[in-house]
Amino acid sequence: MTWLRSFHPRPRATTRLICFAHAGGSATAYRDWSAPLPESAELYGVQLPGRADRFGEPMPESLAALVVAITEAMLPLLDRRFALFGHSMGAVVAYEVTRMLEARGIGPVRLFVSGTVPPHEAGERRKVSQYDDDRLLAELTRLGGTELEIFSHHAMRELIFPYVRGDFRLLENHRHRPGPPLRTPVSAFVGDADPVVTPAQAKSWETLTASDFSLTIFPGDHFYLQPQRERVVAEIVRRLSALG
Repeated sequence: MTWLRSFHPRPRATTRLICFAHAGGSATAYRDWSAPLPESAELYGVQLPGRADRFGEPMPESLAALVVAITEAMLPLLDRRFALFGHSMGAVVAYEVTRMLEARGIGPVRLFVSGTVPPHEAGERRKVSQYDDDRLLAELTRLGGTELEIFSHHAMRELIFPYVRGDFRLLENHRHRPGPPLRTPVSAFVGDADPVVTPAQAKSWETLTASDFSLTIFPGDHFYLQPQRERVVAEIVRRLSALG
């Protein structure tokens, strides 16, 4: 599949967990999540154009067009129970995919959103996509993460910064469309020292669902989910197991 990667296929799995990465991220952000998952769960990472094995492919012109393409690509995987997880920009994409699926009469058993303000409260976003290289590097450093060392190489910045800016551009140009709350339960995750979103702001995701909501606060910054991977996956499994 062009849009989805399964690093450890489990054909007999009863649940699929489909994961969306942060701006500039790729499906490999979730490569190490399969091992701590039970055998009953199969993980897929969404691979956006312009990076990794899709390097050179153009991004859709809007986040709405991106959501349509991902939703269509996901349909063959929705023959069994599934949940969505998105971090940062990925949370916004996963939310919009959930809205589109619900409009078709389909829905995940739970939507997990991580590391971002809910889209209806995002307001006017800073134009990070227009930053020059030095300022963009400073912004990525502020956010943290384990990939920063690769930006010390000028050649790597030339390869990576174009699709990082492309991702930010999609997010900056996106405007939340008012509509009915989700029927899907929502779980919000956040790091207690995240410079992008506070726990109080993360709790505002509750207003976007008419179903169950939970908020889990982890120690760490914007990329808390890297050092806290096992705890994050355990919380996902716990929430999914509670659904039966």
